[in-house]
Amino acid sequence: MKIDGVFSGGGVKAYAFIGALESIEKKKLRFERVAGTSAGAIVAAFLAAGYKPDELRALLDDLDLRSFLDTPYLSRLLPGSKWFFLYFQMGIYKGDKFENWIYQQLATRNIVTFGDLKKDYLKVVVSDLTLGKLVVIPDDLERVYGINPNQFPVAKAVRMSAGFPYFFMPQKLAGKNNQKSIIVDGGLLSNFPMWVFDSDSKKRLRPLLGIKLSESLQHAQPSKINNALDMLHALFSTMKQAHDARYIAKSQTANIIFIPVEHVQTVDFSIDKAVKEKLIACGREEAEQFLNHWST
Repeated sequence: MKIDGVFSGGGVKAYAFIGALESIEKKKLRFERVAGTSAGAIVAAFLAAGYKPDELRALLDDLDLRSFLDTPYLSRLLPGSKWFFLYFQMGIYKGDKFENWIYQQLATRNIVTFGDLKKDYLKVVVSDLTLGKLVVIPDDLERVYGINPNQFPVAKAVRMSAGFPYFFMPQKLAGKNNQKSIIVDGGLLSNFPMWVFDSDSKKRLRPLLGIKLSESLQHAQPSKINNALDMLHALFSTMKQAHDARYIAKSQTANIIFIPVEHVQTVDFSIDKAVKEKLIACGREEAEQFLNHWST
């Protein structure tokens, strides 16, 4: 059966998606259209390019995530200068190696730009801080920036969506009147865009399945705020979850696989193979339990 899929953000927790995809494939479900934010955008892009769950596992299983931590040359010479880049470049790592890796993996499937994909089969969510807008790529490129979506690189869209604030340097996107927008992680405004395939007719073309890297709303724990750092973390968390939680509360949570992976840090790029396997196993188990009772 063909279904549409939406994948949440979650950084390195995204290894759990591999296990979930294995269970989904076992149930003979096949994704037609896919969308995602941040880490979810990575998985969605690979699926849109034709990667199967076993191929994703082979691609990511032995990947050293630390290879993506490309500090500027000056930071390697003078470690203390990273604070200079954090202040003026608004991030510690460039993100070029990450984008190049995504580009190379997609290129092996002859996918470079959105013009190489079926129309409307991949949607990537980013946050435009300059315009104060949530942007869906490729849908909003022409209207907001005057950019031809068919010529826009998929890898760049994914890199933008996964640009965790202050961790990766934000990307700049030239728009109309040569104004440059600062683009960061789509999760800042919508970490789980279940709404992205909504249409005016409200009639779905096929079942929609969401996969979210967190506990269900009913089991979500309140934030503990004891100091300024706790409050900063809570601010980001609230911004990421508030919009989506309101939408999910109004929609059917019966179409969402919740995978509780709270004990792994989003940007812990040093996780070892054992942790990756636990994440994959968790995703597989949660998805299998859900799909045994999912009514399409």
